[in-house]
Amino acid sequence: MSEYDMVVIGGGPVGMFTTFYAGLRDMRVLTVDAQDELGGQLVSLYPEKIIYDVGGYPAISAYELAQKLAEQMKTFGPDVRMKEYVDWIRQNEDKTWSVETNTGYKAKTKTVAIAVGLGRLAPSRLGAKGEEQYENRGVYYAVRRKSDFTGKRVMVVGGGDAAVDWALMLAPVAKSVTLIHRRDQFRALESNVKQLYRVAQVKTWHELKEVRGDGNKVTQAIIFDNRTKEEEVLDLDAVVISIGYKGDLGNMPKWGIAMRGREVLVNSRMETNLPGVYAVGDIVSQPDTPKLAIIAVGFGQAVIATSVAKKYIDPSASTFGGHSSEMDKFKK
Repeated sequence: MSEYDMVVIGGGPVGMFTTFYAGLRDMRVLTVDAQDELGGQLVSLYPEKIIYDVGGYPAISAYELAQKLAEQMKTFGPDVRMKEYVDWIRQNEDKTWSVETNTGYKAKTKTVAIAVGLGRLAPSRLGAKGEEQYENRGVYYAVRRKSDFTGKRVMVVGGGDAAVDWALMLAPVAKSVTLIHRRDQFRALESNVKQLYRVAQVKTWHELKEVRGDGNKVTQAIIFDNRTKEEEVLDLDAVVISIGYKGDLGNMPKWGIAMRGREVLVNSRMETNLPGVYAVGDIVSQPDTPKLAIIAVGFGQAVIATSVAKKYIDPSASTFGGHSSEMDKFKK
C-alpha cells in the first residue's frame, strides 16, 4: 500500500493548487479525481469562459487556466489517479488515514484535503418533451466549444451566471441567441445582464415546453409564457439548458465529517472535526465567514490547509514555510 503525507480529493482548480502547495512544503501527495481530465468545472462546464478574477491574469480562458494549474501542480511530481473517486476514508490505530477509491485502490496517508467542489457533477434536467431524445444532438447542458454553435440559432434556458455568460459568449458567433427565463430577476452580474439585452433576445416569464426535431437534430422548440400559458414556436438549431448541476457527494456524508447541509464545516485553520482532515474550496462552510465561492478564495484556503497540515505532520515545522522566492528548489 502506497503511503503519502496528503491525499487531495478533487482535481479542480483548488484541488490542483492544494496539491502544488503541499509539494512546495515537501509533502508527498496523491490527488484523486473522478473526471478524465484535471480542471473540474473549468474544463467540464465552461472551458471557453473568460475568467477575470484570478490574480496575475487580466483575462484568461477557463481551459487555459486549468492547463496552467495542472502544469504548476506537477512541479513536485505528485501521484495522480483519474476517473476514480474516493469512496471511504477510515482512521487507523496510528492516527493515519486509509483511503479507498471506488475501484478498490487503497492508500495510507497522514492527512486528507477535501477539495471536491460541488461533488461529482450531473446536469439538472427540465424533463421537457423531446429533451432526452435530442440530448447531444441539439440539446446541451454546457458550452464546451463555442465554435460548435457558429452560424446556429441558439436558445439558452436559465437566469444564472452560467446561462447569461453562455448567451454572451455565443452571441458573436451564433446566427441568433434567445434566452428564456422563468422569472424577470436574474442571478447574474448586473453588468452582464445589461449587456445580455443588447446582444440577445430575452424572454422573461417563459419556460421550455417541448423540443422538436427531424429525428437526428433539433429544429424547433415550443416555449410558453408561464403567466398567460400562451405558447410560441421558435425555429432553432440548438438548446442550451442551464438550470444548475447536481453534485453527488457519494459516501462522504458517512465518513463522520461534521456537515451543514451539503457543505463541510471547518474552522479558520480549514480543519474539519476529524484530526488531519481538511476541506477547501466550494465544499467548505465556515461559520461567521462570508461564503465566497470563487477560485481566488479557494487558493488562500489551500495555502492555510496545507500549512496547517505540515505542522500537524511535523510539529517541529513552522506553519509559515517562507516565501517561495527565497526557496532553493525554485532557484534553477
